[in-house]
Amino acid sequence: MKYLFIFAVNFLLFVFAASGQLQNPKREFRAVWIASVANIDWPSQKGLSPVVQQAEYRFILDEQQKNGMNAVIVQIRPAADALYRSGLEPWSEWLTGKQGRAPNPPYDPLAFLLEESHQRGLEFHAWFNPYRATFDSLTITDPRHITKTKPEWFLKYDGKLLFNPGLPEVRQYITRVVMDVVRRYDIDGVHFDDYFYPYPVANKPIPDDSTFMQFANGFKNKEDWRRHNVDILIKTIADSIQATKPLIKFGISPFGVWKNQSEDPLGSATRAGAPSYHALYADTRKWLQEGWIDYIVPQIYWHIGHPAADYKTIVEWWTRNYFNRHLYIGQGAYKIKNDVNQAWNSNAEMPRQLNLNRSLPAVKGSVFFSSKSLMNNSGAVQDSLRQHFYQYPALVPVMEWKDNIAPAAPHQVKVKDTYHGNYLAWQAAPDPAALEIARFYLIYRFRQGETAITDNPRHLIGKVFGTQTSYLDTAVEPGQRYIYVITALDRMQNESGSSAPVNIKVKKPLFRKLSNIFSGINA
Repeated sequence: MKYLFIFAVNFLLFVFAASGQLQNPKREFRAVWIASVANIDWPSQKGLSPVVQQAEYRFILDEQQKNGMNAVIVQIRPAADALYRSGLEPWSEWLTGKQGRAPNPPYDPLAFLLEESHQRGLEFHAWFNPYRATFDSLTITDPRHITKTKPEWFLKYDGKLLFNPGLPEVRQYITRVVMDVVRRYDIDGVHFDDYFYPYPVANKPIPDDSTFMQFANGFKNKEDWRRHNVDILIKTIADSIQATKPLIKFGISPFGVWKNQSEDPLGSATRAGAPSYHALYADTRKWLQEGWIDYIVPQIYWHIGHPAADYKTIVEWWTRNYFNRHLYIGQGAYKIKNDVNQAWNSNAEMPRQLNLNRSLPAVKGSVFFSSKSLMNNSGAVQDSLRQHFYQYPALVPVMEWKDNIAPAAPHQVKVKDTYHGNYLAWQAAPDPAALEIARFYLIYRFRQGETAITDNPRHLIGKVFGTQTSYLDTAVEPGQRYIYVITALDRMQNESGSSAPVNIKVKKPLFRKLSNIFSGINA
């Protein structure tokens, strides 16, 4: 009976995915990781010209926008190097082909990435790898690289150099690097991945005995001391962001399992080999409990039914342990058609996972690793997103603990029937002293007879940057009558009430052209 029930549930999930019957929520975090290390996603090769780099990034954004994404998480510091103008760390080899070499002709990639992302209405989360200093044993570091100027700050482990988390100077330096970006760039979030202390290698202890002796600070147990070192960094960065730009989000994407239940009754019913608490000394559950981070994206890269780490079991564990912060799920899109396990060879596995996520109210969205994996469309995953799961747009969920005050609604909305479509124009909220400034405007369209209520995302047809107060709706039908309302969205995704509705009946093409000629409109 148990197996019959499981089969029935899985069958229904597959049917719902195929038919698109599950409701598209109006708010859902939808993002991709865009990895720069080893040129996984962007840039596609070392040393490309800025023109080609920019073209590649625009293409990625355009495709991910079609996939329904509303955020990107872009790796800007892969190994104590920078894909932005930094006075602290050298230019990344993954960008220019040689560490320390500046782009030629000169430009600031991060400024470009931000502008292109925001113009498309996408949140931009700056992804830092906090502790990695060299990617592999073959890395050729610039003379100005921190491993050369402060060699005493580093541990060598498995042929790589990593910052020693036990040193107070290291924590201060990493915080300084992050806050340099926070202060100088209009990012929406700071993001760390799963690399804290290194993933363990058999029979290779971490060489930090001398650091423990010097900075034990009363700890008798080295493992507890290591976790404390990472805790200090996370809290320091959280406090620094809060003191400097409190609306910037701070999120972490850890290894999917915190602890196994066999190690702690509070853990998950899994048998994962490297849980973050013990293997990486990252007490991710504590960071949520203490409110140090705003969101968590556990990397749950196993399939539903995995004998040691079942996707469903782990997701459901996190829904009981997110402590009213935001829980997004890290989806292993790279495994589709590319894993020894037969589950990933089925086109149904990712739809099953996404349907499961949506059935759990605590899950606020998904992040896919990586951008390239979706764009390759393995297992028709991109088709599934475009045609079913992300068919309609979604707003990023609101973080009420940071800001829950909405901006004022736009006013004086006008609509004109032009040769190319319905042209809308409006004015910003009349109160110039309003603290909640419109970062975006949202355009909703309804047909005659439909109630102009903005809770259904299928009516959301446009999103423009806050400096723009007009929109051209080209997808209109001659003879049809439409109703439009406009709302304002602040940077924390709080949405205003609706503007007064305006309605219009679209003229036949010939009459529309003649009308425009006589009224002097060239649109």
